[in-house]
Amino acid sequence: MININNSSFTILGAGRSGIAVARLLKKNGGKVFLSDGSKRESLKYLDEEVLKNEGIEFETGNHTDRIFENDIIIKSPGIPPDNEYISGAKKLGKKIYSEIEAAYWLCKGRIIAITGTNGKTTTTVLTGEIFRNAGYDTKVCGNVGLAFSEIAESVKEDSVVILETSSYQLYDTEEFRPEISVLMNITPDHLEWHKGFENYLDSKLKIMKNQTEKETAVINYDDEILRKSTTGFNTKKAYFSIKENLFGKKDVNSGSCIENDKVIYFDKSKNLKEEIMNAGEINIRGNHNIYNSLAAVISARAFQIKKEIIIETLKTFKGVEHRIEFVREFGGVKYFNDSKATNTDSLTVALESFIDGNLILIMGGREKDNDYSSLVKLIKERVKIIIAIGESRNKINDFFSVNTKVIKAETMQDAVNEAKNSAEPGDTVLLSPACKSFDMYDSFEHRGRDFKNIVNQLN
Repeated sequence: MININNSSFTILGAGRSGIAVARLLKKNGGKVFLSDGSKRESLKYLDEEVLKNEGIEFETGNHTDRIFENDIIIKSPGIPPDNEYISGAKKLGKKIYSEIEAAYWLCKGRIIAITGTNGKTTTTVLTGEIFRNAGYDTKVCGNVGLAFSEIAESVKEDSVVILETSSYQLYDTEEFRPEISVLMNITPDHLEWHKGFENYLDSKLKIMKNQTEKETAVINYDDEILRKSTTGFNTKKAYFSIKENLFGKKDVNSGSCIENDKVIYFDKSKNLKEEIMNAGEINIRGNHNIYNSLAAVISARAFQIKKEIIIETLKTFKGVEHRIEFVREFGGVKYFNDSKATNTDSLTVALESFIDGNLILIMGGREKDNDYSSLVKLIKERVKIIIAIGESRNKINDFFSVNTKVIKAETMQDAVNEAKNSAEPGDTVLLSPACKSFDMYDSFEHRGRDFKNIVNQLN
């Protein structure tokens, strides 16, 4: 572990996690300097008065050579490893860490860390809900909600931290070792940042790199890449699957799966096999949410949380904002917000959640080399009309209009109006862009909120 009291730190990036880790390290005796290349007015989390009162020096608008004066660099997750300042720091022999690594040094609680290309936010929030309902002092943080550094010091030894971790955050970890790691799935994403899929996979696998036989990795058995790439790790492994009856597999000691349409949990080392509930009773819809629920069940049972608490939570949990989120029903038409679907895999998951074939799909935004070919069959089966928005609307039109009616819209307001005018009672309007939001919005949250506001104003 780093001796914070005898170390000096440069924090690169004054976003939420950067501000939080700067304050945390300063409070614990570190010498801290904060630097962000963005203009001061764009940094919504930077409070100059707070930083000055706490003795944290900072700069904005550019990075000066002062960033190299300290021993350790804690960098924003958005800064890629080949950034010129990171490269310069490495040449000078500086250690580079992520914010979650620094928060881990000071966290006394028990950590369940969750990662994956898709599903990690819902699984994180759902797991947190189960633990709260079971009476644990629970902190849900990381890539969702609060930064890890914002809560690290308030965590007691019997507290449970449910930590969503991205590949960006895991990349710069060294000693990070959660009690339970959860790997939901892996598909190509963020390849420009990682310079290839293998690097992206390696970054995700860091979540279990330091685990021993005392800790547990919860792994999606149906994801062949994850299953094969995790075999060499020393940690205990628990698997989840909706395709296989894992209880009958000799190489699987514990986990959760579907058997006769029921969620079961088992641990062969304890001669335990129990039925949790009917899979159809899980409140959040879609196969992807069954996966999320199975992973949460394993974490909960590893902490001996009672089956009744798990059942009640899964029956009532409403999901997370911007992920196949029901907005309202108007004129016999249901509207769903899936703005968090920023890639084609997420859109596939959303389409598979609606089987009636009466979808009006709003999609489009900023993308780079999206391959839409994997979507053709599902869209042909389930989508009546595509309303294409954003920078990719012409590409979407050219690709899908051969088989499906496509309407191009300039704004979200235009898109919702087109959907309303085209929809009939019994139809579903789904915003699931398969693209990033930065052509029209600050974030997928901003995009989702705009969609919801427009839908809620329909009359």
